[in-house]
Amino acid sequence: MMIMFILPIIFLILVGLFSWSFYKHQASLWNGFLALMALFTLAGNLIFLSIISNIKIIHLIFLIVFIITIVGLILIYAFHAIIFIWNGIIVWIRESHSLANLLTLILGIFMLLYPLINFLLFHKLIPKPYNSILELICNLSIFYLISLFVIFSISVWICNFYRPKSYKDFIIILGAGLLNGNQVSPLLAARIQRAIDVYKQQANAGHRPLIICSGGQGGDETTPEGVAMRDYVIDQGINANDVVAEEKSRNTIENFAFSKRIVDQRQLDPNSGIFVSNNYHIYRASAYAQQSGMKIYGLGAKTSFFFLPNAIIREFIAILMRHKIANLMIILAFILIAVVPHL
Repeated sequence: MMIMFILPIIFLILVGLFSWSFYKHQASLWNGFLALMALFTLAGNLIFLSIISNIKIIHLIFLIVFIITIVGLILIYAFHAIIFIWNGIIVWIRESHSLANLLTLILGIFMLLYPLINFLLFHKLIPKPYNSILELICNLSIFYLISLFVIFSISVWICNFYRPKSYKDFIIILGAGLLNGNQVSPLLAARIQRAIDVYKQQANAGHRPLIICSGGQGGDETTPEGVAMRDYVIDQGINANDVVAEEKSRNTIENFAFSKRIVDQRQLDPNSGIFVSNNYHIYRASAYAQQSGMKIYGLGAKTSFFFLPNAIIREFIAILMRHKIANLMIILAFILIAVVPHL
């Protein structure tokens, strides 16, 4: 009966580790991992209590919940496949026709066809023992990627709970491209409005942070994003003296690097600030902020539902590529696990 005491203790330890991890770093995969492990441990506690209970109604409830969970997972899988296909079509219609905007469509089709592909490849077309080796490698890799994606998604969701507890010296708004070469897009306007809300909240308390509008001029733009953003902010009634444009950056890394120069020039505390982007982008942008020498975190603006699945997948791929060596080593380990027993 030692497990009766061990499981609750493990759950409390995981909750404590998660709280400490979030306190130290709001944007971390550890947050998602620890939160997921805490949920699994909580489920384990409930399952154990159901098993050791002598009350039949509890056993019946547990059995019903178990069946609903299994059926629910199957339906969720199918539902996600359909949603991804629908989202891919919508993004293709509303956005540019690029490979990046086809990601959800490709993923949705693959999810629907994977059971058939798995059956044909590993049970009909590929001879033994290669079929079992390749199937194990494929299944381990897919399980790893799905697990990592779930942890990443939870981490992205968690880091959007960050709220500044003190007044900040500056607010960086990350650029997101302009419409017709010089107009603020709805997606960018959402970021700007979030920054303005924070500015007004602090200004009403007697503290006026510097708003840094960060974004250079793209090849299809007639004005730098930072300039268009600054003009938009001023048009919303913000004091022009509290708004500055950073107009040289071409990507998120440069957004922070060049904004840091402005922070240093104004002799502001580089750790007393926040940045604003869309909710799906906060996790990855936080790493770039730290890389630039600013220990700051972000506030997420809402993203249109039709764009969110595609954006999350693109962010996930970007994270995979940032750690490509580690991920390749894990895939190599899967290959060894599958091949060695057949040598």
